[in-house]
Amino acid sequence: MGSLSAGRDAPPTHYSFKIQSFSSLSKASIEKYTSDKFEAGDYKWKLSIYPNGNKKRNGEGHISITLALVDTSSLPAGWEVKVIFNFFIHDQFHDKYVSLTVGELKRFHAMKTEWGIYKFLKLENFTDPSNGYLVNDSCAFGVEVFVLKQTRKEECLSVMEAPVTYTHTWKMKSFSSLAMERYESQDFVVGDHKWRIRLYPRGNGEGKGNSISVFLTLDNSTLPPDTKLFVRFNLRTVNQMNGEHFELKDDNHFSASWLVWGSRKYMSLAKLNDPKHGFLVDDTCIIEAQVTLLGIVSPLS
Repeated sequence: MGSLSAGRDAPPTHYSFKIQSFSSLSKASIEKYTSDKFEAGDYKWKLSIYPNGNKKRNGEGHISITLALVDTSSLPAGWEVKVIFNFFIHDQFHDKYVSLTVGELKRFHAMKTEWGIYKFLKLENFTDPSNGYLVNDSCAFGVEVFVLKQTRKEECLSVMEAPVTYTHTWKMKSFSSLAMERYESQDFVVGDHKWRIRLYPRGNGEGKGNSISVFLTLDNSTLPPDTKLFVRFNLRTVNQMNGEHFELKDDNHFSASWLVWGSRKYMSLAKLNDPKHGFLVDDTCIIEAQVTLLGIVSPLS
Protein backbone atom coordinates (compact mmCIF):
# COMPACT_ATOMS: atom_id res chain seq x y z
CA MET A 1 0.00 0.00 0.00
CA GLY A 2 1.19 3.54 -0.74
CA SER A 3 1.30 6.32 1.81
CA LEU A 4 -1.92 8.01 2.82
CA SER A 5 -1.75 11.77 2.47
CA ALA A 6 -2.54 14.21 5.27
CA GLY A 7 -5.89 14.92 3.65
CA ARG A 8 -7.70 17.89 2.15
CA ASP A 9 -10.98 19.73 2.60
CA ALA A 10 -12.32 19.36 -0.95
CA PRO A 11 -14.32 16.17 -1.63
CA PRO A 12 -13.43 13.91 -4.58
CA THR A 13 -14.20 15.66 -7.85
CA HIS A 14 -15.85 12.84 -9.77
CA TYR A 15 -17.53 10.36 -7.44
CA SER A 16 -18.05 9.55 -3.78
CA PHE A 17 -20.44 7.38 -1.83
CA LYS A 18 -21.20 6.69 1.81
CA ILE A 19 -21.72 3.25 3.32
CA GLN A 20 -23.92 2.98 6.40
CA SER A 21 -23.93 -0.14 8.58
CA PHE A 22 -20.55 -1.17 7.20
CA SER A 23 -20.32 -4.08 9.66
CA SER A 24 -23.50 -5.58 8.20
CA LEU A 25 -22.02 -5.36 4.72
CA SER A 26 -18.82 -6.98 5.91
CA LYS A 27 -20.61 -9.79 7.78
CA ALA A 28 -22.98 -10.53 4.89
CA SER A 29 -20.20 -12.28 2.98
CA ILE A 30 -20.57 -9.73 0.19
CA GLU A 31 -17.31 -9.91 -1.71
CA LYS A 32 -17.63 -6.44 -3.16
CA TYR A 33 -19.97 -3.49 -3.49
CA THR A 34 -20.00 -1.79 -6.90
CA SER A 35 -21.23 1.75 -7.35
CA ASP A 36 -23.58 3.13 -9.95
CA LYS A 37 -22.05 4.47 -13.15
CA PHE A 38 -20.52 7.93 -13.13
CA GLU A 39 -18.88 10.01 -15.85
CA ALA A 40 -15.36 11.40 -16.00
CA GLY A 41 -13.36 12.46 -19.04
CA ASP A 42 -16.25 11.54 -21.40
CA TYR A 43 -16.17 7.89 -20.26
CA LYS A 44 -18.32 5.83 -17.88
CA TRP A 45 -16.83 4.28 -14.75
CA LYS A 46 -17.71 2.20 -11.69
CA LEU A 47 -16.03 2.09 -8.30
CA SER A 48 -15.88 -1.18 -6.32
CA ILE A 49 -15.12 -1.69 -2.62
CA TYR A 50 -14.13 -5.09 -1.19
CA PRO A 51 -14.97 -4.78 2.55
CA ASN A 52 -12.85 -7.83 3.47
CA GLY A 53 -10.27 -7.49 0.73
CA ASN A 54 -9.99 -9.06 -2.70
CA LYS A 55 -8.73 -12.49 -1.71
CA LYS A 56 -7.97 -13.47 -5.31
CA ARG A 57 -5.44 -10.62 -5.41
CA ASN A 58 -3.96 -11.25 -1.94
CA GLY A 59 -5.96 -8.43 -0.37
CA GLU A 60 -6.90 -10.28 2.83
CA GLY A 61 -6.86 -8.12 5.91
CA HIS A 62 -7.31 -4.93 3.88
CA ILE A 63 -9.91 -2.80 2.19
CA SER A 64 -9.55 -3.32 -1.56
CA ILE A 65 -10.74 -0.69 -4.03
CA THR A 66 -10.92 -0.78 -7.83
CA LEU A 67 -11.91 1.42 -10.76
CA ALA A 68 -13.53 -0.13 -13.85
CA LEU A 69 -14.22 1.36 -17.28
CA VAL A 70 -17.73 0.36 -18.44
CA ASP A 71 -19.89 0.74 -21.54
CA THR A 72 -16.89 -0.05 -23.73
CA SER A 73 -18.89 -1.69 -26.54
CA SER A 74 -19.32 1.68 -28.28
CA LEU A 75 -15.60 2.39 -28.34
CA PRO A 76 -13.68 1.86 -31.62
CA ALA A 77 -11.62 -1.26 -32.28
CA GLY A 78 -8.21 -1.16 -30.67
CA TRP A 79 -9.29 1.50 -28.17
CA GLU A 80 -7.06 2.56 -25.30
CA VAL A 81 -7.72 5.04 -22.50
CA LYS A 82 -4.79 6.40 -20.49
CA VAL A 83 -5.72 7.43 -16.96
CA ILE A 84 -4.27 8.70 -13.68
CA PHE A 85 -6.68 8.22 -10.78
CA ASN A 86 -6.79 8.85 -7.04
CA PHE A 87 -8.81 6.93 -4.46
CA PHE A 88 -10.08 8.63 -1.29
CA ILE A 89 -11.39 7.73 2.13
CA HIS A 90 -13.09 10.26 4.41
CA ASP A 91 -11.49 11.06 7.78
CA GLN A 92 -14.67 12.03 9.59
CA PHE A 93 -12.94 13.33 12.73
CA HIS A 94 -11.01 16.00 10.85
CA ASP A 95 -13.44 16.26 7.91
CA LYS A 96 -10.56 15.55 5.54
CA TYR A 97 -10.50 13.46 2.38
CA VAL A 98 -7.44 11.25 2.52
CA SER A 99 -6.09 10.09 -0.82
CA LEU A 100 -3.80 7.36 -2.03
CA THR A 101 -2.34 8.53 -5.31
CA VAL A 102 -1.52 5.79 -7.79
CA GLY A 103 0.94 8.23 -9.31
CA GLU A 104 1.63 6.24 -12.46
CA LEU A 105 -0.14 6.09 -15.79
CA LYS A 106 -2.60 3.21 -16.23
CA ARG A 107 -3.81 1.96 -19.61
CA PHE A 108 -7.40 0.74 -19.88
CA HIS A 109 -8.06 -1.41 -22.96
CA ALA A 110 -10.18 -4.38 -24.07
CA MET A 111 -7.99 -6.88 -22.18
CA LYS A 112 -7.71 -4.74 -19.03
CA THR A 113 -10.80 -2.73 -18.09
CA GLU A 114 -10.19 -2.57 -14.34
CA TRP A 115 -7.35 -1.34 -12.11
CA GLY A 116 -7.19 -1.10 -8.36
CA ILE A 117 -5.29 -1.17 -5.11
CA TYR A 118 -5.88 -4.46 -3.34
CA LYS A 119 -4.14 -3.45 -0.11
CA PHE A 120 -5.58 0.05 0.03
CA LEU A 121 -5.97 0.21 3.81
CA LYS A 122 -5.39 -2.34 6.55
CA LEU A 123 -8.64 -3.38 8.20
CA GLU A 124 -7.12 -2.83 11.65
CA ASN A 125 -6.35 0.79 10.69
CA PHE A 126 -9.74 1.21 9.02
CA THR A 127 -11.66 0.02 12.10
CA ASP A 128 -9.43 1.84 14.62
CA PRO A 129 -11.78 4.50 16.09
CA SER A 130 -8.94 7.00 16.50
CA ASN A 131 -8.40 7.24 12.74
CA GLY A 132 -11.93 8.48 11.98
CA TYR A 133 -12.47 6.31 8.88
CA LEU A 134 -15.30 4.26 10.43
CA VAL A 135 -17.55 6.33 12.69
CA ASN A 136 -20.94 5.11 13.95
CA ASP A 137 -20.48 2.18 11.56
CA SER A 138 -20.44 4.48 8.52
CA CYS A 139 -17.67 5.40 6.09
CA ALA A 140 -17.21 7.14 2.74
CA PHE A 141 -15.00 6.49 -0.28
CA GLY A 142 -14.40 8.37 -3.50
CA VAL A 143 -12.32 8.65 -6.65
CA GLU A 144 -10.98 11.23 -9.07
CA VAL A 145 -10.29 10.16 -12.65
CA PHE A 146 -8.00 12.14 -14.95
CA VAL A 147 -8.13 10.98 -18.56
CA LEU A 148 -5.09 11.95 -20.59
CA LYS A 149 -6.09 13.26 -23.98
CA GLN A 150 -3.93 13.03 -27.07
CA THR A 151 -3.50 16.80 -27.06
CA ARG A 152 -1.40 17.67 -24.07
CA LYS A 153 -0.28 20.76 -22.25
CA GLU A 154 3.38 21.04 -21.36
CA GLU A 155 4.58 23.01 -18.38
CA CYS A 156 7.93 23.73 -16.82
CA LEU A 157 8.60 24.00 -13.08
CA SER A 158 11.40 26.43 -12.29
CA VAL A 159 12.55 25.58 -8.77
CA MET A 160 13.89 28.46 -6.71
CA GLU A 161 17.57 27.95 -5.86
CA ALA A 162 17.09 30.12 -2.78
CA PRO A 163 13.39 29.86 -1.85
CA VAL A 164 11.86 33.08 -0.58
CA THR A 165 10.19 32.83 2.84
CA TYR A 166 8.21 35.48 4.69
CA THR A 167 6.09 35.37 7.84
CA HIS A 168 3.21 37.82 8.20
CA THR A 169 1.70 38.34 11.67
CA TRP A 170 -1.90 39.47 11.99
CA LYS A 171 -3.04 40.53 15.48
CA MET A 172 -6.80 40.88 15.94
CA LYS A 173 -7.97 42.67 19.07
CA SER A 174 -11.55 42.60 20.41
CA PHE A 175 -11.97 39.30 18.61
CA SER A 176 -15.30 38.44 20.23
CA SER A 177 -16.72 41.70 18.87
CA LEU A 178 -15.89 40.99 15.22
CA ALA A 179 -19.26 41.34 13.53
CA MET A 180 -18.57 40.88 9.82
CA GLU A 181 -18.63 37.48 8.15
CA ARG A 182 -15.16 37.84 6.60
CA TYR A 183 -11.96 39.76 7.33
CA GLU A 184 -8.68 40.02 5.46
CA SER A 185 -5.25 41.05 6.65
CA GLN A 186 -3.13 43.72 5.05
CA ASP A 187 -1.24 42.75 1.91
CA PHE A 188 2.21 41.26 2.28
CA VAL A 189 4.67 40.43 -0.48
CA VAL A 190 6.46 37.14 -1.13
CA GLY A 191 8.41 36.77 -4.36
CA ASP A 192 6.88 39.87 -6.00
CA HIS A 193 3.39 38.50 -5.35
CA LYS A 194 0.81 39.96 -2.97
CA TRP A 195 -0.87 37.74 -0.37
CA ARG A 196 -3.43 38.06 2.40
CA ILE A 197 -4.76 36.00 5.28
CA ARG A 198 -8.53 35.55 5.10
CA LEU A 199 -10.53 34.85 8.25
CA TYR A 200 -14.14 33.90 8.89
CA PRO A 201 -14.42 34.39 12.70
CA ARG A 202 -17.67 32.37 12.89
CA GLY A 203 -16.77 29.89 10.14
CA ASN A 204 -17.59 29.39 6.48
CA GLY A 205 -19.32 26.50 4.72
CA GLU A 206 -19.26 23.34 6.81
CA GLY A 207 -17.31 25.25 9.47
CA LYS A 208 -20.02 27.88 9.96
CA GLY A 209 -21.05 28.13 13.60
CA ASN A 210 -18.53 25.57 14.87
CA SER A 211 -15.09 26.69 13.68
CA ILE A 212 -13.02 29.57 12.47
CA SER A 213 -12.13 29.33 8.77
CA VAL A 214 -8.67 30.51 7.75
CA PHE A 215 -7.17 30.78 4.26
CA LEU A 216 -4.15 32.09 2.41
CA THR A 217 -5.12 34.12 -0.67
CA LEU A 218 -3.11 35.30 -3.67
CA ASP A 219 -3.78 38.63 -5.39
CA ASN A 220 -4.46 37.62 -8.99
CA SER A 221 -3.22 40.97 -10.31
CA THR A 222 0.32 40.02 -9.24
CA LEU A 223 0.26 36.66 -11.05
CA PRO A 224 1.61 36.62 -14.64
CA PRO A 225 -0.73 35.05 -17.25
CA ASP A 226 -0.72 31.23 -17.51
CA THR A 227 1.52 30.97 -14.46
CA LYS A 228 1.22 28.87 -11.30
CA LEU A 229 3.11 29.32 -8.06
CA PHE A 230 4.32 26.28 -6.18
CA VAL A 231 4.10 27.32 -2.54
CA ARG A 232 4.72 25.87 0.91
CA PHE A 233 2.65 27.60 3.56
CA ASN A 234 1.89 27.37 7.25
CA LEU A 235 -1.22 29.02 8.70
CA ARG A 236 -0.45 29.31 12.40
CA THR A 237 -2.57 30.43 15.34
CA VAL A 238 -0.17 31.62 18.02
CA ASN A 239 -0.41 30.11 21.47
CA GLN A 240 0.18 33.15 23.64
CA MET A 241 0.79 31.12 26.80
CA ASN A 242 3.17 28.24 26.11
CA GLY A 243 4.27 28.39 22.48
CA GLU A 244 2.37 25.26 21.43
CA HIS A 245 0.93 26.85 18.32
CA PHE A 246 -1.89 25.46 16.17
CA GLU A 247 -0.70 24.97 12.58
CA LEU A 248 -2.00 23.99 9.17
CA LYS A 249 0.83 23.15 6.75
CA ASP A 250 0.55 22.38 3.05
CA ASP A 251 2.40 22.45 -0.28
CA ASN A 252 0.18 23.52 -3.16
CA HIS A 253 -0.20 25.37 -6.44
CA PHE A 254 -1.75 28.82 -6.59
CA SER A 255 -3.11 29.83 -10.01
CA ALA A 256 -5.71 32.07 -11.61
CA SER A 257 -8.26 29.27 -11.19
CA TRP A 258 -7.25 28.51 -7.59
CA LEU A 259 -6.20 31.60 -5.64
CA VAL A 260 -7.24 30.43 -2.16
CA TRP A 261 -6.05 27.53 0.01
CA GLY A 262 -6.82 26.81 3.66
CA SER A 263 -9.48 25.16 5.77
CA ARG A 264 -13.13 25.86 6.50
CA LYS A 265 -12.83 23.87 9.73
CA TYR A 266 -9.44 25.25 10.67
CA MET A 267 -9.98 25.35 14.45
CA SER A 268 -13.10 24.71 16.49
CA LEU A 269 -14.63 27.71 18.24
CA ALA A 270 -14.65 25.68 21.45
CA LYS A 271 -10.89 25.22 21.29
CA LEU A 272 -10.28 28.84 20.35
CA ASN A 273 -12.41 30.16 23.21
CA ASP A 274 -11.07 27.77 25.84
CA PRO A 275 -8.77 29.96 28.00
CA LYS A 276 -6.47 27.10 28.93
CA HIS A 277 -5.32 26.74 25.29
CA GLY A 278 -3.98 30.29 25.09
CA PHE A 279 -5.17 31.09 21.57
CA LEU A 280 -7.44 33.92 22.72
CA VAL A 281 -5.84 36.09 25.41
CA ASP A 282 -7.30 39.46 26.46
CA ASP A 283 -9.74 38.94 23.58
CA THR A 284 -6.80 39.04 21.13
CA CYS A 285 -6.08 36.38 18.52
CA ILE A 286 -2.81 36.22 16.57
CA ILE A 287 -2.65 34.41 13.21
CA GLU A 288 0.53 34.08 11.18
CA ALA A 289 1.07 33.03 7.59
CA GLN A 290 4.52 31.67 6.78
CA VAL A 291 4.83 31.51 3.00
CA THR A 292 7.70 30.00 1.00
CA LEU A 293 7.79 30.36 -2.78
CA LEU A 294 9.33 27.06 -3.92
CA GLY A 295 8.95 27.42 -7.68
CA ILE A 296 7.10 28.86 -10.66
CA VAL A 297 5.22 26.76 -13.20
CA SER A 298 4.91 28.22 -16.68
CA PRO A 299 3.88 26.82 -20.08
CA LEU A 300 6.54 25.60 -22.44
CA SER A 301 6.71 27.66 -25.62
